[in-house]
Amino acid sequence: MNNNQVTIKSYLIGFVLSIVLTSAAFFVVLRPGFFRLGSAGVVAAIITLALVQFFVQLTFFLHLGQESKPRWNLVVLLSTISIVLILVVGSLWIMNHLNYNMTPGDMSSYMLNQEGIQK
Repeated sequence: MNNNQVTIKSYLIGFVLSIVLTSAAFFVVLRPGFFRLGSAGVVAAIITLALVQFFVQLTFFLHLGQESKPRWNLVVLLSTISIVLILVVGSLWIMNHLNYNMTPGDMSSYMLNQEGIQK
């Protein structure tokens, strides 16, 4: 087999695995009672399927680890993951601490309590 056939085979395997994993995630969300999962189980299943999908994408489409000098690709991947984690965790931290979920009435009482003002 030449290199072109190996690449096409790799893409087809990755495509089929991606479709199966996406369908599995959809099925878990659509029918959580089928697997007897609670809400935490559904979240855990989705996260697990997402991580498996991530590694399938890296392996079959980006061919990570199959090149002659994989160190630079790994450095770029780790940098990208760290930037995404900083953005996601930072956004969640900001949203949690800005009290966006409060209604105006709750906000008034919250501010009064923070300032030590009694009604």
